[in-house]
Amino acid sequence: MTAQIKAWGNGQGIRFSKEFLANLGLRLNEYLQVDVEDNKIILSRTFKHKTLEERAALFDGQVGPYKEFDWGDPVGRELW
Repeated sequence: MTAQIKAWGNGQGIRFSKEFLANLGLRLNEYLQVDVEDNKIILSRTFKHKTLEERAALFDGQVGPYKEFDWGDPVGRELW
């Protein structure tokens, strides 16, 4: 693949096709780590936090073995 450096606002940028990024599993607005080694630009995926839904899917869709907690009767002007 060949890419060209182009003007992008006050900076410069390289564009990749949607299909190219999809083949790598990259999405719009995803952050990449940029390193330079031996005069080569290396792009790599940064750590991505999982959503609650993604984490729950790892445990058969259950977030935890939690039961409802009894806080006792209202003491002041709490509304339950």
